[in-house]
Amino acid sequence: MGASLEELEACGADARLYLKPVGLVDSPQWHEDKNQILNNSLIWFSQIEYQVIEAGKPNLRGLVNLTQWPEWSAALPEPLAVRAAALFGNMTRHHEPLQCGERIIRFDQPHVMGILNITPDSFSDGGKHQDDPDKAAEAGLAMAASGASILDIGGESTRPGAEPVWEGDEIKRVVPVIERLAHCGAAISIDTRKAAVMEAAIAAGAELINDVSALLHDQRSLEVAGVSGRPVVLMHAPSSGKNPHKSDGYGNIVTDTLDWLEQRIADVVAAGFEREKIIIDPGLGFGKSLADNLALMNNIAMFHTLGQPLLIGASRKRMIGALSKEAPVDQRLGGSIAFAHHAIQQGSQIVRVHDVPETVQALQIWRGMRDAGLTAPV
Repeated sequence: MGASLEELEACGADARLYLKPVGLVDSPQWHEDKNQILNNSLIWFSQIEYQVIEAGKPNLRGLVNLTQWPEWSAALPEPLAVRAAALFGNMTRHHEPLQCGERIIRFDQPHVMGILNITPDSFSDGGKHQDDPDKAAEAGLAMAASGASILDIGGESTRPGAEPVWEGDEIKRVVPVIERLAHCGAAISIDTRKAAVMEAAIAAGAELINDVSALLHDQRSLEVAGVSGRPVVLMHAPSSGKNPHKSDGYGNIVTDTLDWLEQRIADVVAAGFEREKIIIDPGLGFGKSLADNLALMNNIAMFHTLGQPLLIGASRKRMIGALSKEAPVDQRLGGSIAFAHHAIQQGSQIVRVHDVPETVQALQIWRGMRDAGLTAPV
């Protein structure tokens, strides 16, 4: 089972516990009382992998069967036992649906968020829809018709090296498109880190805020988001300044990102924001190396211990090119689908993608397999 109870009892006050749901099962009814639903998703887990990190000491690791978890966790020294209970509660938490205008986003099934950039310089589709709101709206309608539950509309590129955009120009880019798509059937998300853009987008019909700075770039953003009552995506980035990719490196990319998001959630909630309206994103590609991104992808399930719905955005990113003989951006469909499928299989509730029809089809196949497993005869 890994570390002995004696080793765990010897941990100091600064010891930090992390959990990861593993041992996923396809047909939970065959193993009654031996598995647990992960949040209110279509994923069931039967084991918990744990890790205890303490400064100056080797990490303690182990694996606990779910049937042994109550007794094992209760035997931990008090600080670790309290944290174990909180993390387990987050992993098994029920997420209430979000009312996003005319669209209800339920978290008992995964959703596709379609990317619609109204920019000249986004890394994948820059310039494709610039200065033509009708053409951009047509692209958004096509995404919605193909099965996108959410359309994420952005007017400023956050690719490495991109120049900041004045908020007035950003508003001019996104508002006409949002107005045209406000009643398209999909929830409209505004991808911005500026409070003034959030306000204008909400007035035009946006029902969700996606901020790569987790409401830190603009000192008004937290107030604007809170007053609006809209759900918000808090993403991890190493910097909330002009360049969100500026990083001093990480000790452990997975636990550093987890700790940062945990603290940010706590700060936003303490400021009066409703916890039920927070979605989290580990920020793949933002100030992170290929090794960092792969470590995060391999440990997506750990982020469920934060207790919030999880969004993953790996579509067409440079790590796909790095793993596929430097495939250009427009030839990364296979890698994007692979990452989206992996994210969903680890319980992610939302995947943010460029290629909506193909991703929706992949998720439909995954959903069919899950339904077949869940309805298999005992």
